[in-house]
Amino acid sequence: MSNPKPPWYLKPMNRFVRAIQRLGIPAGPSQILTVPGRKSGKLRSTPMTPFSHDGGLYTVAGYPGADWAANARAAGAGTLTRGRKSRRVRIVELDPAQARPVLRSFATEVPVGVGFAKRSGLVREGTPDEFEALAGELAVFRFDPQD
Repeated sequence: MSNPKPPWYLKPMNRFVRAIQRLGIPAGPSQILTVPGRKSGKLRSTPMTPFSHDGGLYTVAGYPGADWAANARAAGAGTLTRGRKSRRVRIVELDPAQARPVLRSFATEVPVGVGFAKRSGLVREGTPDEFEALAGELAVFRFDPQD
């Protein structure tokens, strides 16, 4: 894998998704994860596409070294928002062995994420095998309900 970088359109697209979510309009399957920044403490909101796997709710970082993933890792908890509904979640990062089956599932459950990974050069075909091979390179998180 070459050094994948986020595509040029990611920041403008994220701003758009956050804006329509603030209006209370759900944007497809995406949700907004809000966590404090690891350095500033200022709240940071990032669109993502959580998906179900074996009864849990998971998300995968779109590329290695994503800032939001480092913030989520440091925070350990945050808020997931879809439209006007928000819920507090505990954020649990998976180790590579735990991440493998989740990454395989991501390849079939999150077509928008597969397309993103192809365009950023992370995978070629977007197969479950390709995604499973990224265990340990891509951050994978589980969102647990938090009271």
